[in-house]
Amino acid sequence: MEYQTLTQALDAFDRYQKTLSAYRHAMGVLSLDAVTAAPEGSWEGRGKTMEVLSGVVYDLTVGKENGVLFDYLQSHLEELTELQKRELEQARKEYDRMQRIPAQEYIRYNVLLNEADAVWHKAKAENDFASFCPILEQIVEFNRKFAGYYNPDLPAYDALLNEYEEGMNMETLDKFFARLRDTIVPLIEKIRRVPQIDDSFLHRHFPVEEQRKFSDYLMELMGLNRAYCGIGETEHPFTTNFGNRDVRITTHYFENDLASSMYSVIHEGGHALYELGCDDCYNYTLLSGGVSMGIHESQSRFYENIIGRSPAFVHAIFPYLQEHFPRQLEGVTEEMFYRAVNKAQPSLIRTEADELTYCLHVMVRYEIEKQLIGGTLEVKDVPAVWNRLYREYLGIDVPSDREGCLQDSHWSGGSIGYFPSYALGSAYGAQMLAVMERELGDVYSFVAQGNLEPITQWLKEHIHRYACLKKPGDLFREVCGEFDPKYYTDYLEKKFSRLYGV
Repeated sequence: MEYQTLTQALDAFDRYQKTLSAYRHAMGVLSLDAVTAAPEGSWEGRGKTMEVLSGVVYDLTVGKENGVLFDYLQSHLEELTELQKRELEQARKEYDRMQRIPAQEYIRYNVLLNEADAVWHKAKAENDFASFCPILEQIVEFNRKFAGYYNPDLPAYDALLNEYEEGMNMETLDKFFARLRDTIVPLIEKIRRVPQIDDSFLHRHFPVEEQRKFSDYLMELMGLNRAYCGIGETEHPFTTNFGNRDVRITTHYFENDLASSMYSVIHEGGHALYELGCDDCYNYTLLSGGVSMGIHESQSRFYENIIGRSPAFVHAIFPYLQEHFPRQLEGVTEEMFYRAVNKAQPSLIRTEADELTYCLHVMVRYEIEKQLIGGTLEVKDVPAVWNRLYREYLGIDVPSDREGCLQDSHWSGGSIGYFPSYALGSAYGAQMLAVMERELGDVYSFVAQGNLEPITQWLKEHIHRYACLKKPGDLFREVCGEFDPKYYTDYLEKKFSRLYGV
């Protein structure tokens, strides 16, 4: 098709973005249903639907008419707004990338991931890595090939990292993780030599129904509009979004672990605030939603740890806890609760890890992913390497694959290159706090009053509202200057040295 006017071309571009958004919405709802409500045996029929929808999305993305449309818009670049230029940049990037992926491979991969989710759930429940190994081998092989399609000029793992954090590479991450390791490991050793914090009261019996009410309270405290943000329950907590008017968070409940769901809700609530804070103009476009996983994790980790594990936040929520869990928290003071939720002790499960040791869990996954994609590690050897690294970094033995390399859902979902974002996000958040305090003053004075609105509004103004308009590195530098992990390591050293008196 030839375009006679810019208005005609922009109308076509708008239709393209809205149509693509609609199909992705449908696929996202199917994926959400798969892990929250669908019967265990329903994966096959859903796989057929995903196969058809994936094919439609592929054809829509790589249609020859798109090349004509994008070329026309590119030739009128000086007449486009900044928003339209960025939309075109994203569209061209997806178009060029998808064209390099053979259609049948793209479809087979999406069908594979649907099956992999069901296989992973079963393998984890039965502590059976051998049953998951063949499908993980296929996922790794697909990701190696796709990395070449995404960016053939980069090492394969760098190309995958860029899918989650544009501009990130192994060289930067190696230095970043080395700094974290040099700070965290000695601090853990100091803590080992002093009496440990008692958190036993967090593991008394907390009825799930009361925990669900507590989740509602936390969402209200965080300012999450329940008209636009729902909460479900799943094996592995996550957040998904369909524009800024439909965001879903999930959690899981353990009757003998109050903090588990509490911090899952706060963490996923941080993701949700980001999505809900995006300006309306980005809905149904290629710029909808958070710009990168590192920036996204900066929001979730910020709320979970920097806010949620602060003395001020505990002060704000403790009256509710005393009222609704009087028997479980009998004899427990506010200070005891604060210390308990900040207990630092090497553990097995990443999602349950304390703030100090968390990044060591991420490092294990980073090292394994680098080797898997680099071809220096076979999938069948993942459990052995996993267990060795947990002993080396965290000083603990892994008793089972269920508590080891099968614990996360990311690899079954094809998300190789995602994990480093968690550590980057934690560090980004500490640097954002420093800037926020310079502009707002004593941030924690608001938190202690149960008023998170000034914090959320600051983040919305500086981060959330832009959605994907700006590239992650540019966005972060505009707000915080050059990334410096020293903000994060200083934050950890100060907090945990004071907490443990070391």
